[in-house]
Amino acid sequence: MNALNKAKALSWQQISNLVMNQYKEPDWVNGKTTSQATLRLFGQLESNVRVTLFRDHHAWCPYCQKVWLFLEEKKIPYKVRKVTMFCYGTKEAWYKKICPSGMLPALELDGKIITESDRILASLESEFGPLHMSFNQAKVVELRKLERALFQYWCRWLCYPSRNQSDEEISEQEFMQVAKVVDSALAATPGPFFLEEFSVVDCVFVPYVERMNASLYYYKGFTLRGNPELPNLTRWFEALETRDTYLGTQSDFHTHCHDLPPQMGGCYQNNTEAQLECESRVNSCTDFTLPEHGAPEPDNSKIFAAARVLKFKDYITKVNPIDDEKLDEGLRCSLTYMLTGEKVYPPQGCDAGLRYLKQRINVPRDMPIWSARRLREALELTASLAGPAQAEALPTEHRKDQNPTNFGK
Repeated sequence: MNALNKAKALSWQQISNLVMNQYKEPDWVNGKTTSQATLRLFGQLESNVRVTLFRDHHAWCPYCQKVWLFLEEKKIPYKVRKVTMFCYGTKEAWYKKICPSGMLPALELDGKIITESDRILASLESEFGPLHMSFNQAKVVELRKLERALFQYWCRWLCYPSRNQSDEEISEQEFMQVAKVVDSALAATPGPFFLEEFSVVDCVFVPYVERMNASLYYYKGFTLRGNPELPNLTRWFEALETRDTYLGTQSDFHTHCHDLPPQMGGCYQNNTEAQLECESRVNSCTDFTLPEHGAPEPDNSKIFAAARVLKFKDYITKVNPIDDEKLDEGLRCSLTYMLTGEKVYPPQGCDAGLRYLKQRINVPRDMPIWSARRLREALELTASLAGPAQAEALPTEHRKDQNPTNFGK
């Protein structure tokens, strides 16, 4: 019998002891930007809070991210109330009373409800001052129009099926033409951002350019970040990842690529050799060389991932399609590997269940990118020891397999 056959999974108590000896609860209120926070004070008194941000439970909505970044960069004290996005489930009745349209984000400022992200930013600027340059200054307005043009050509390429290869090539060329204009706009400043320093313009560009980077790689085999024809966009991504405000809101390729179809009404792959390879790399969840994230791995990435599993393990087990006992042991085998490096044979039949969980880790809702990478890697490696069975495919019409009510904190 080899060493792998002899190895045993840690018990939940052993895992808890190992994690809690190293885990330090983050300061959700005054510390680094995090999706877990429901109150942000930045060292100020709670009595100073004039703002409540209504955003999605999954910390994924692009328009919410734009406002979220602005609040964090300006260090405006605010509360958070989390709301279900339509494709994740039923909109809360209490929110429909506040905002009958149900749209996100919404902001309450001194008791007044404001909707639509651009109106929200303008209102915040009016009360708390601009983020480097006014939202309505001519240069900012020009760059905001450029962001909308890039968005338009991305949607045209991604969300509409091409009739033939010629159509596909035209869509790529049109997108690339506008992307080069964006790259030139970045080149016009001495630093890596759209203006002389990080500004409201970067808040506007971040959400959808981040999603373009993920979706075009996965569905079109196209590299945005790292493209030699777009060096300033690459430099921009790298500069963003030096900011804790961005790292706390940043999502990853796997989350974006599988959350976009129900939000966008469909995403169409081109089935080229390059595209199929990129799709496979993202779905494997074991390739850390994807052009999605370049920040170094934090020392506590594995510990944080394990702490999140410990917090939600009962719910994770409840919703998983396989037998509870098999999943329990398979999950402990996965965490044993992630925390100790020791591979443990899981029970036969847990492979599909581990892959089900692997596919449904959301960034940044559940944990930051590096923690998600390490947990997904451990789940896949352990599943591969059990067998080749795959989980039920992720839905493309909705994401109601992701009940948000269990991830409130």
